[in-house]
Amino acid sequence: MSTRLLDTRSRTVMELPESPTPIGMYFCGPTVYARAHIGNARPFVFGMLLARWLRHQGHEVTFVHNITDVNDKIYDAAEGETSTEVAERASAWYKQDIEAFGLGMPDRMPKVTETIPEIIDFVQSLLDAGVAYVADGDVYFRIADFADYGAISGQHDALEESEESNELKESPFDFALWKATKPGEDTSWDSPWGPGRPGWHIECSAMARKELGDSFAIHGGGLDLCFPHHDNELAQSESLGLGFADIWAHNAMLEFTGEKMSKSVGNLESMEQALERWGAATLVTLFLSVHWRRALDYSDSTLGQAAARVRGLRNSLRNDPEPHDESQWADLVACLEDNFDTAGALVVLHRWANNGQLELLRRGLDLFGLLEAEVEAPDEVHALAQKRAQAKTDRDFDRADALRDEILALGWVIEDVPDGFRLVSADSA
Repeated sequence: MSTRLLDTRSRTVMELPESPTPIGMYFCGPTVYARAHIGNARPFVFGMLLARWLRHQGHEVTFVHNITDVNDKIYDAAEGETSTEVAERASAWYKQDIEAFGLGMPDRMPKVTETIPEIIDFVQSLLDAGVAYVADGDVYFRIADFADYGAISGQHDALEESEESNELKESPFDFALWKATKPGEDTSWDSPWGPGRPGWHIECSAMARKELGDSFAIHGGGLDLCFPHHDNELAQSESLGLGFADIWAHNAMLEFTGEKMSKSVGNLESMEQALERWGAATLVTLFLSVHWRRALDYSDSTLGQAAARVRGLRNSLRNDPEPHDESQWADLVACLEDNFDTAGALVVLHRWANNGQLELLRRGLDLFGLLEAEVEAPDEVHALAQKRAQAKTDRDFDRADALRDEILALGWVIEDVPDGFRLVSADSA
């Protein structure tokens, strides 16, 4: 049986092809104008974990996660420097932060600035197809020409006026494919319609097509992107007869004590801050603990619970294992094939930990990027541990305790085991 995922567009659970069918995945990345907040991590972590799982099942996966480095927000953030400098710095921050999760990196991370020729060709194709029009250097998509508009968000009869204001637009709902250069914008590209830059939505359609072709398996992103971004992506791409995405997989948002994280509320925490406070394993475990389609409470309480869970699972690996039943691996497979139910998979991991099925537990933790890397203690610490063992043999318990404290001060915990001792990093103890 193959993995099934809830498709936002059809509102049904759809089945992915059986392995080893290649799987293309495009997950919308951030607009880079500042340090990314922790809410940006959920689609990345969901996408990377899903890619790891599909590879485990034998698929050849290409995971594309774009960077939007041309946008109004970037221009607004450029005070005393260029928008290019802002975008390059924030892009580097984002790559640094997501790499710190320890899940690997996307196969490709295209940028808008690297895709301009493909974007211009895409816009011209829409004009040639008669579904777009030029208005004083801007180019707009004609919403009325796409009968299935709103299929992803469900807002067929509740269109909102697009944010691009131009009295020459045929309809207030039409959205920009290309924007003529305006005062204060320090980047532009030549086009058949004059100097300008891409609209937000055409950027992703063009990057996805460039990296994955006319059709691919999964398009992901946060639920907040359904309207208008993904509705517009779908309209652009299907208007050219492209298959585009088979499944639209939208993760729910992070919330602070039940409230959506936002700048206006002032409750954002950056990825960098979250990783420093809690560490990657705790954050990944928190994301695993709630189904990707459900809102996730981000609080000290839920993070503390996640830290205790991953610590308990890792510590279980130090126990004596029981003979394991390989057939029980199917319990984890069943959860992940069923709409990628990571919360159910965590329950399975805890059961294996309690039952001493440590080989299965080790494999499961490794699948989710939670298997702690074994770090060898320095020679200095080993020497102190040997002295402590001798002190215990000599029944000099005061000296043994003092050596234990000295070892701890160096960042290591010494554990007595039947065949001697074991040294564990204090960070993971």
